[in-house]
Amino acid sequence: MIRITLPDGSVRAYEKGTTAMDVAKSISEGLARKVLAAEINGEVWDASRPINTDSNLKLLTWADTGGKSTFWHSSAHLLAEAVEAMYPGVKFWVGPAVDNGFYYDMDLGETRMSEEAFAALEKKMNELARQSNVYQRKELSKAEAIQYFTDKGDEYKLDLLQNLEDGNITFYTQGNFTDLCRGPHIPNTGFIKAIKLMSVAGAYWKGDEKNKQLTRVYGISFPAQKELDEYLAMLEEAKKRDHRKLGKELGIYTMDDDVGQGLPLWMPNGTIIIEELEKLAKETENAAGYKRVVTPHIAKESMYLTSGHLPYYADSMFPPMELDGTRYYLRAMNCPHHHKIFDAEQKSYKDLPYRIAEYGTCYRYEQSGELFGLMRVRCLHMNDAHIYCSKEQFASEFKAVNDMYLKYFKIFGIDKYVMRLSLHDPEKLGQKYVNEPKLWLETEALVREVLIANNIPFVEVKGEGAFYGPKIDVQIWSAIGREFTLATNQVDFSQGKSFKLSFTNQDNEAETPLIIHRAPLGTHERFIGFLLEHYAGKFPTWLAPLQVKILPISDKFIEYSKTILDKLKKADIRAEVDDRNEKIGKKIRDTELQKVPYMLVIGEKEVAEQKISVRLQGKGDAGAKEIDDFIKELTEEIKNRL
Repeated sequence: MIRITLPDGSVRAYEKGTTAMDVAKSISEGLARKVLAAEINGEVWDASRPINTDSNLKLLTWADTGGKSTFWHSSAHLLAEAVEAMYPGVKFWVGPAVDNGFYYDMDLGETRMSEEAFAALEKKMNELARQSNVYQRKELSKAEAIQYFTDKGDEYKLDLLQNLEDGNITFYTQGNFTDLCRGPHIPNTGFIKAIKLMSVAGAYWKGDEKNKQLTRVYGISFPAQKELDEYLAMLEEAKKRDHRKLGKELGIYTMDDDVGQGLPLWMPNGTIIIEELEKLAKETENAAGYKRVVTPHIAKESMYLTSGHLPYYADSMFPPMELDGTRYYLRAMNCPHHHKIFDAEQKSYKDLPYRIAEYGTCYRYEQSGELFGLMRVRCLHMNDAHIYCSKEQFASEFKAVNDMYLKYFKIFGIDKYVMRLSLHDPEKLGQKYVNEPKLWLETEALVREVLIANNIPFVEVKGEGAFYGPKIDVQIWSAIGREFTLATNQVDFSQGKSFKLSFTNQDNEAETPLIIHRAPLGTHERFIGFLLEHYAGKFPTWLAPLQVKILPISDKFIEYSKTILDKLKKADIRAEVDDRNEKIGKKIRDTELQKVPYMLVIGEKEVAEQKISVRLQGKGDAGAKEIDDFIKELTEEIKNRL
């Protein structure tokens, strides 16, 4: 018998060789019908694979990341089976799951595939899916695998086999398709109920432009047609909310080749949003005891060698500049500068926690192919801060940072979020991570305890920590359900030692502080890109570049409109008069397109009664009001960031 430990801590005994599907059936037939794969001791397996030792088991469904990934990878194999049936002689490279769906790279010889072929391919995939063919796993020797693909004349799979060790080679077969694959896969093709092929592109073999260009077909699949319909509707809405489209239409930012790729220029409207975000951050941080600092955009190479960033992040930094025999780098991060500020004056335990904040400008050399609007740029303005504290202060400081995130989520109407606790990979200590195994485990435990104690939703991800300590990546979802990485909250047990930072503790001894790196609003670039989609460009009044547009019906009402404008400006309300010689209907339509929260229509009646007629963006007429009452209400709305 073997012992299977379930996620709730319960332990069940089963015969050796039982499968995750057997376990699922022993719990509930309804559960078994939903199981796509299983996590065995942290590794995702086929639900049909025999378990021969005591194990921790988690059953994976569509609701789990591992379940989705397995589902989409299996869909890639289904695509390959359909392609092979319709394009005899095709050869395949790799077909992984990606964040939203899957793709397969293939060599179609002289044939060129276009999206016009998708309908026939989808029909074939659906036909094969309905056969409910089982995904069968088979272990082969390396010699057997080489012989199989030699007989097929498949140079792509033979190339993959070169780097595989004998005894770790598996094939998977479903229906008439067999592929070299480590798996895992879903139980059978019948789970795949809805399929959509999304696009076709060229992809160089192994990503090397010197190699042959293969055909890459992207697709997505779901266990129900309804979910596919919802996904496609979300994509259509996302096109309307694309931050690049809205950013141009609303005059938020621009890009220019003469300035350079990935270097946004902020227009007046975008600059207003930046200033409002900074104002929010400064108010929040001042209330939380942060002190503001300003540091240079460049520094000597020696500082980045001390911090350890150069060995780990050299590829993401702009090339150095040399002056008087000294090499300087544009900064890619703010923390080393802040460490120097901490070290500039002697600290005692009475000075801790020491919190310093800066909207620091950083420069990162992102690859050209990775640049994407405001989401991936080469110049970024980060809502950065560093907290230097004792080990005893860590829990309360880390909690306070997380509370700040929650406050911001409420202000911006972010209802769905999760903290992703990124851990180190023990096998990469000294390479990707500082070689301090004991400190890694201790610090990860500290972070985990705080998250659990404060009921903060989180997931753990191995191998994604910062090189100097564990971190939390904050994942948020926009109003239409798209996921974004907002910011990070990092714990650092390494750089304090590297920079020889210390404070005098209560025993009058030198002690190295723990360091918390945090950036709750991320960067202006990424966060404003998110907000453009989240609000569909309809910013709340406090954040809107233009808060009020005054619309005189004709020229004879412009003078009264300007008196209203003066009153609004004295109240620090951002307003303009539309004095164009246009009909009021066009003025209203144009202002709606500009997504201005409030319109004040001025005509003969308003002048006679010394009032204003208020229209709300997207909602229409809100009736007549006294200007002073309107200003009072609007000022309160802006003040409370409603």
